[in-house]
Amino acid sequence: MLNQEVGWFDQKGTGELVNRLATDTYLVGNSLSQNLSDGLRSTVMVLAGTGMMIYTSPQLALISTCVVPCVAGIAIVYGRYVRKITRSLLDKLADISKSAEERLGNVKTVKTFSRENEECKTYDNLLGEALQLGYKETLARAMFFGTTGMSGNIIIISVLYYGGNLVIQDALSIGALTSFILYAGYSAISLNGLSNFYTELNKGVGSAQRIWEILDRKCLIPTNAGMIPEIKPRGEVIFEGVNFNFPARPDSVVLNDFSLVLRHGQTTALVGRSGSGKSTIASLLLRLYDPLKGRILLDNLDLRDVSPVWLRKHIGAVSQEPVLFSGTIRENILYGLNPGDTIKESDFEDIVRKAHVDEFAEQLPNGLDTLVGQRGMMLSGGQKQRVAIARALIKNPTILILDEATSALDSVSEELVQNALEELAKGRTCLTIAHRLSTIRNANTIAVLDNGQVAEQGTYDELITRDSGTFKELVKKQAFLMNT
Repeated sequence: MLNQEVGWFDQKGTGELVNRLATDTYLVGNSLSQNLSDGLRSTVMVLAGTGMMIYTSPQLALISTCVVPCVAGIAIVYGRYVRKITRSLLDKLADISKSAEERLGNVKTVKTFSRENEECKTYDNLLGEALQLGYKETLARAMFFGTTGMSGNIIIISVLYYGGNLVIQDALSIGALTSFILYAGYSAISLNGLSNFYTELNKGVGSAQRIWEILDRKCLIPTNAGMIPEIKPRGEVIFEGVNFNFPARPDSVVLNDFSLVLRHGQTTALVGRSGSGKSTIASLLLRLYDPLKGRILLDNLDLRDVSPVWLRKHIGAVSQEPVLFSGTIRENILYGLNPGDTIKESDFEDIVRKAHVDEFAEQLPNGLDTLVGQRGMMLSGGQKQRVAIARALIKNPTILILDEATSALDSVSEELVQNALEELAKGRTCLTIAHRLSTIRNANTIAVLDNGQVAEQGTYDELITRDSGTFKELVKKQAFLMNT
């Protein structure tokens, strides 16, 4: 699942995927373990009982098998229905898991807007829909087992009637009839177990279909494909006529004939209105997505021709909303190391100091070994941002992507970290995505995005002096908002 591209995850909910990993795999595992052994045992018992019935009285055995075609036909229809209803039920359970995961993960937002009762009602409605599907499955199960049970009763009555006539005609002894009925009962009990096995098997098949949909899917950006250059990239990046829209929103164009050059050792800043595609460009550079048209070159190599793993090993990224994992501060910083790499403790401490993580870590009881909680909830926004900066720098990347890396810092920390980032960006290709335009004064090049294209490009001083320029307008609006 983790080998799929990001665009696939955009169209799937976390709850749905967790449900497939948990519920679906459990049902498949149950079908192939305990249920399979029960089915094999019931099959052997049915065959043994049927064999003894034929041995005791072929005539009565023939009568007993008259209902088999009818029951078999019902079983086929029932099996298809169970597979269908199981898929629907599992899809609904996935919606329930998704809803619960989103609400519990954002419980502060729920409480801020006093939406507890509304969310409970929404969850209750989803449970009600799942319950209705459960009723349908139960009704189908009851009808199937009721039909098979009635068929068994018809067989017994028929056996008693014809068997009694055979006894009267001295064609069959009472002992043989008694034995036949015992064998028939033995087979009926086993057949009931076989019906249970068939039901659970169809549930497992329904779950397996959902799992195989993932296993059989071909990843559009496979991590194990592409060439691996032997040398470290220099860091010259060229966007040539790139068109892009997200797979989840195919009708919404994000980039349209976008072209830009990121020079080695220079800082290029992207600015623009919200939704202009700034963060999307960073995602394309990381090859989380592929452009629909055009190409992206790294040292004249098309990103689609190189290994995504190799590419990402040489890129460090800090997002606007950093994500931390449950664990310690130290573990979250070391997460940025490329697999198999190690770092000296002195170098680690140097990175911690440059990212100003030590300033707050020293005040914590366990220092860098302090647990950050789920998604880093035990740390403030600024503290998480500093940890994310250290995590990006620890791999010593050739290319550095900063998506408003100082957005969650106070003014004092922002100045310190901004100066540190500018120092660390030297000698690297740095792509800065800026919302606060004051942070990009020292950028070598500023590209202003509008309608998915580069509307203006130049240094800060060049752009600010252009009359009626988009950049100058953005600066004026931001200055006005800061002064009001």
